[in-house]
Amino acid sequence: MNALTNLFAPDCIALDVPAKSRADAFAAAGDLFAKQTGIDANSVVGFLNAREELGSTALGAGVAIPHGRVKGLKQPSAAFIRLQESIEFAAPDGEAVSVLIFLLVPEKATQQHLEILSSIAQLLSDPTARDTLSSAKDPSIVCELLQRWGTTK
Repeated sequence: MNALTNLFAPDCIALDVPAKSRADAFAAAGDLFAKQTGIDANSVVGFLNAREELGSTALGAGVAIPHGRVKGLKQPSAAFIRLQESIEFAAPDGEAVSVLIFLLVPEKATQQHLEILSSIAQLLSDPTARDTLSSAKDPSIVCELLQRWGTTK
């Protein structure tokens, strides 16, 4: 078991989202989290924007990990979004982003938050995993990769 095992389900994965900007991608994430957690979609966007104002969460190589701390949230919650077309995201390598793993954590979940972010960053730094996430046609394939990441290494 790893930090990602229980975070993802097929209903929190959206493939080929037609977002044209970071705001569109965050709105799509807000909708997924609203269904998953019951938190208002606009509030989710606010949490994500607040973190993004501190600096870009893009890692490079076309991926980003937008995340935020949410007062009142009991458990970490995650969503995966792959965009139809890459968007500008102020990545360190200048590359546009098309794969985003969103994370919301309880306000006080410091150690758990860091462990989850570390696992996601390791996953996204693996070229084979990135290729699978970028090309999978079915949310269940993405979900399985996310849930099993690191368990066979």
